[in-house]
Amino acid sequence: MGRMDYEPAWTLQRRLQDKLVANKRSDAPKDLEHVFLMVEHPPVFTLGKSGDRANLLASDAELASEGASFVQIDRGGDITYHGPGQLVGYPILDLDRYYTDIHRYLRELEEVIIRTCSDFQLNTGRLEGRTGVWLLDPPGEERKVCAMGIRCSRWVTMHGFALNVAPDLGHFDMIVPCGIQDRGVTSLEVETGSPVEMQLVADRIAMHFARVFGSDVRILERADAEPFLAAYLSV
Repeated sequence: MGRMDYEPAWTLQRRLQDKLVANKRSDAPKDLEHVFLMVEHPPVFTLGKSGDRANLLASDAELASEGASFVQIDRGGDITYHGPGQLVGYPILDLDRYYTDIHRYLRELEEVIIRTCSDFQLNTGRLEGRTGVWLLDPPGEERKVCAMGIRCSRWVTMHGFALNVAPDLGHFDMIVPCGIQDRGVTSLEVETGSPVEMQLVADRIAMHFARVFGSDVRILERADAEPFLAAYLSV
């Protein structure tokens, strides 16, 4: 979807989720498609419903000086940052058509990102008790490259992941990322030591998503996606 402000993207997610939930409740449900949005946001800090506002370390004036906003939202998890150079993925899926297991869903989202990072010769994986994807080398100095947080209503998902491709990592100094104080954050660009093309990352994610979730994926660029989404929302 290119660059899009956070709150319109959040609204779009809710509308898509509502359509799938309403369809499940219908006496004559239609075979609606799942939608997986990929987007970049202007600088924004979001706090999940179980998060601690104290993990935002910047004042309103400091946020304004960086052109950043703060939004309290309805996903799980603590505080995180979104901004240019970060690829944010929002799968809107009816898990009744896959499996009704939130933990499995998160692990499979992580698997998509782990496989994507492997395409860039990076050794990533999971840390026990901590959601997301981490650079694992060297042990004891793991860095988070992808944060995750979701919301699910009647087994229909929204929110998702934020993969650091080439963001301004200095913005993470304005928060305690995900409430974790003993580990840092990183990006594909930092770890590979070279520029990483956002579109290439998006294409790799789409491919791995199709394989991990056993799905057919039809990729739409923004110009094609807007009429598709308008038609989908009018169903």
